[in-house]
Amino acid sequence: MQPTWNSRLAHRTQRMKGSAIRELLKLTEQPEVISFGGGMPAPEIFPVEQVGKACDRILKNFSDKALQYGTTEVYNPLREMLAKDAVKNGLSCDRDNLLITSGSQQALDLIGKVFIDPGDKILVENPTYLGALQAWNAYECDYIPVQSDKFGMLPDSLEEGLKKNPKFLYALPNFQNPTGISFSLERRKKVVELADKYGIPIIEDDPYGKLRYEGEDLPTLTQLDSEMRGMEKGQYNGNVVYLSTFSKILAPGIRLAWVIGPVDVVAKLAQAKQGVDLNTSSFNQMIAYEVGKDGFIDEHVKVIRRVYNERRDVMLDALEEHCPKSINWTHPEGGLFLWVTLPKGNDAAVLMKEALKENVAYVPGGSFHPVGGGENTMRLNFSFSKPETINEGIGRLGRVFRTHLK
Repeated sequence: MQPTWNSRLAHRTQRMKGSAIRELLKLTEQPEVISFGGGMPAPEIFPVEQVGKACDRILKNFSDKALQYGTTEVYNPLREMLAKDAVKNGLSCDRDNLLITSGSQQALDLIGKVFIDPGDKILVENPTYLGALQAWNAYECDYIPVQSDKFGMLPDSLEEGLKKNPKFLYALPNFQNPTGISFSLERRKKVVELADKYGIPIIEDDPYGKLRYEGEDLPTLTQLDSEMRGMEKGQYNGNVVYLSTFSKILAPGIRLAWVIGPVDVVAKLAQAKQGVDLNTSSFNQMIAYEVGKDGFIDEHVKVIRRVYNERRDVMLDALEEHCPKSINWTHPEGGLFLWVTLPKGNDAAVLMKEALKENVAYVPGGSFHPVGGGENTMRLNFSFSKPETINEGIGRLGRVFRTHLK
């Protein structure tokens, strides 16, 4: 008898949907298509030489550990290196506050596994990171959207959402994916104060924090929370769980990220991780440590900033040159993305069909909105393409806008 697999699927799978970005990437694999769709770093600046030398050292001197299973809490030298960096940036932290994960996406899923019950409400920016929505949809939660402007979450909208007693608040204060906006210092402080007032934890996602191209570095929500509670050096025990990643400052292919949080939260996430993959790749952790232990990553970030700063500026100039005046876009101070808003009545998903005829692609903005809307928006990535390709691609997109825009 033929098994009926679909009838056996768990109820939660009904809320699982394919990533609009991943599906788009399948359409744009043809070399003639210029894609501003993915969030990929520039491969030509991957530190190939340094990674190669690190691999040689590891296999020569530490192969017994590198190729073996590891503990779930993972490679202590790497945790200590990350903890020292956090302390240097003003955060109360030690290695027991840290868990290494197989990319930030795993960290988001573990947070869903540990915190979300069916029917829970999650407070999110509107729009917000699509990967977080994908991670948490399977846990059958609902979303409370918070409205933002160019300075971040609007305090009145945030407080209204906090009064609804969400399980936690999810925020990307630095160069948000998808919009590229950053929270001002005043808004950061307000987020921390209001979350504390209502007793709502914060999940702070910060994959792009080191990629600032203009303006002054601002403290993370985690740092502000630590300072508000008067925490000195030592373990962090505040109201924020912080996520960051090596994907944007080293290479995404090694699939390494980290979580900083109160010790009991980190321990519970580690328990959840045991049922997922036992431990993050020992070899990859040792690569990150060997490459980063003598300060190379800080120097490499300077190269990344210079390259991406140029590409951001080229895209902004090209949009100014080629796009109708009725279109608006953000001016990100860092990160990988900018956000385009078309006049009302236009649908970026429909317009995408015309863009593909011109061999140019982007991500329609609707999928970043947790409760619908945003049909007239789109996300553009500037980190992956070289300047001449950006100019050509925005030129093609401009032709689409001039011909088909309502």
